[in-house]
Amino acid sequence: MDNLVAKSPCAGLLPLTVGRSTATEVDAGKMTMVSPRKGHAEALGKAMQSAHGLGFPAPNSAGTAGEVRAIWFGHSSALLIGTEPADGVREAAALVDQSDAWAVVRLEGAGAEDVLARLVPIDLRLVSFPVGATVRSKIGHMSGSVTRVGEDAFWLMVFRSMAETLVHDLKSAMEAVAARG
Repeated sequence: MDNLVAKSPCAGLLPLTVGRSTATEVDAGKMTMVSPRKGHAEALGKAMQSAHGLGFPAPNSAGTAGEVRAIWFGHSSALLIGTEPADGVREAAALVDQSDAWAVVRLEGAGAEDVLARLVPIDLRLVSFPVGATVRSKIGHMSGSVTRVGEDAFWLMVFRSMAETLVHDLKSAMEAVAARG
């Protein structure tokens, strides 16, 4: 019988440093899609705040409380990352485990914005896209999520099956930015 070995989405592909940018894989842990049940949006926000230290995120925003994140993920949807949803959250929301569905890559360094300018059709400069901002967008030709987690740092999320493509596209963009000098 074969022995199956669990691998992360970017196993053997990262870390990668080119020029002034570095890409590393993030082990996000538990990831749960959270959507308020009809008429329970306020209760969900209160339950998340009480149990996890952050409320349900507003559109295009993300919150952090210690190792826990809540990232807006579309109309009435957020991704709760780094913890199991508390009972109050379970009562007020529809939940879907997404823990194995996403590849999460941290891109950081002085050249990160320039790298993403080649892949994402949105102005991601700090003045327009501050820390805590998030957007669902194309990353190259893939659908994904971009969240600014620091002045020179982003979380990029694509479906797990697209991890190799994401790393390839990031490497190409990193090399092009580095070649500019």
